[in-house]
Amino acid sequence: MAAPYGLRFDCGRTSLDLAATAGGAPFAVERLTDPGALAAWLVGAGVVPPGTPLDAVDADWVARFRALRDLLARTVRAELLGRAAAGDLALLNAAAAAAPPPAVEVVRGPDGALAGVLAGPPDCTALLAAVARDAVALLTDPAVRGQLRPCAGEGCALVYLDTSRGRRRRWCSSEVCGNRARVARHRRRATRTP
Repeated sequence: MAAPYGLRFDCGRTSLDLAATAGGAPFAVERLTDPGALAAWLVGAGVVPPGTPLDAVDADWVARFRALRDLLARTVRAELLGRAAAGDLALLNAAAAAAPPPAVEVVRGPDGALAGVLAGPPDCTALLAAVARDAVALLTDPAVRGQLRPCAGEGCALVYLDTSRGRRRRWCSSEVCGNRARVARHRRRATRTP
């Protein structure tokens, strides 16, 4: 999915999409580069409704979201491989419990359609808590957790939810890692052909 700042929203959950903002080695690219990138991610991931004023987003918000992102990536990956560290789970729980969820109200827009708006200005701690709660729900729901898959793309460290028919999805994104794999396969065949 094309998005500003190279943001991706194809991992299946808000918390996994936050983890994807760092990318995976060797294609690691920092996508939360500044407040504008974080604001674009918050809207694109659905953490805040479109049109929400995000003037308060600053470098401190970016640092805090990057810290949560790193914790989420580490915890989810560790759970896929065995068990997350107790300290990381405690940090995730603390982040999830830090503030109540931001209240969303329904309003009628200028075109007559109903839309959601935040009841007040967004608070960084509450938005972090909303993303952390998504991760807690993801890790504690056996059915959803069973859909977690590591990307099969060479060098990709992303994790996604496989909700495909037959559970045969292999890549975090068919357009990104899937395309890289198809191009590499084509090149291998082309070099073998006399």
